[in-house]
Amino acid sequence: MAPLTVNGDRDRNVSGRAENQRPRDRYGRPMPHGSAGEVERIPDDADFTPAEGLEKAQGLLDGGYAFTAHEVLEAVWKSVAESERELWRGLAQTAVGVTHAQRGNMVGAARLLRRGADRVEPFAPAPHGVDTAGVAAFARALAEELDSGRAEPGEGIDTSRMRLRR
Repeated sequence: MAPLTVNGDRDRNVSGRAENQRPRDRYGRPMPHGSAGEVERIPDDADFTPAEGLEKAQGLLDGGYAFTAHEVLEAVWKSVAESERELWRGLAQTAVGVTHAQRGNMVGAARLLRRGADRVEPFAPAPHGVDTAGVAAFARALAEELDSGRAEPGEGIDTSRMRLRR
């Protein structure tokens, strides 16, 4: 990981690019510098194969860490072939939609969940065993629960219901 400096309110790497390396709470919200973070940070330059990314992200979702799962899926999105990028972008959007639900941003969460579902659905059958129909169904169902007020933020969002593989 590149050395960082704090410039005002932003962490920056040696080339001046913003890279927030503050510790995060379990829902991905930045904590003050020097705090004990509640989640493992995924470095900006992380590199996962699709299989590694799916396994790691699913483990994080199973543990309630949708934000960190989103970071893993985003790392895969940045490294896959152009033909698969929208699939991985949709998976990452779905995970960040779950993150917003955990944080209590129900309207934004529902929008991101539907956007992610719209992106993954066209990839059936999907590469790497991704369950696009299952992810889309989960995302749409959670968006409906959020819209109707049946879902409770925080621990009330069961992230393990999002199953990435068939």
